[in-house]
Amino acid sequence: MASAVSLLLLSSPRSLHRASPSHLLSTPHRRVSLTGSIAAPRPLAVAPRASNNNDNSGAVEAPDRLVAAVAYLYPFLDGAHHGRFLLAQFPFFSALLRPLAPAARLFHSSPFTPFLLFLTLYFAIVRNQQAFSRFVRFNAMQAVALDVLLIFPDLLAQSFAPSTGGGVGFEIFQSMESTIFLFLFVCLVYGGGACLLGKTPRLPIVADAAERQVM
Repeated sequence: MASAVSLLLLSSPRSLHRASPSHLLSTPHRRVSLTGSIAAPRPLAVAPRASNNNDNSGAVEAPDRLVAAVAYLYPFLDGAHHGRFLLAQFPFFSALLRPLAPAARLFHSSPFTPFLLFLTLYFAIVRNQQAFSRFVRFNAMQAVALDVLLIFPDLLAQSFAPSTGGGVGFEIFQSMESTIFLFLFVCLVYGGGACLLGKTPRLPIVADAAERQVM
């Protein structure tokens, strides 16, 4: 009795009206054993999904790496004058930076060049989501923020620079200038090198500000 009720509940309404009880037992969708229990239907075979091992969507393309690395030249060239004491004291730094001499001459060829480069980096790259990836825009924004920070040491240098070449004040001023230059140099090497390797550098002080500006 229970087997018959189970068969009636599992059968579709159309088969209840048109099919006989003997036809219900021989339905091709379910098999009935000798004891009256219903065998579970075979699961449909699902074709496995092909693994997309060649998906390189997370990799940074070579042009993006180059543009992001070159962006860090902007704050370094804009603040290179802070290294005049260090370069005079350690001449090997001048030899190390000699390959950047053409870029430095072009950067200082006009007093409007730094400002034009600032506008180019911010409006043509950082705010241009259609043309540049987030990787490029984030690194360009870090370079822009780093250059904006140079306003403060420049104001201090113009306001409190000692007029004479001796004394404790001059030594403090010289140390401050050399520290700023070394910081810019480290940012150039670390930021540019990481970009060339396809990794995202996070510079101290400016990384969080750049993160908020880049969507």
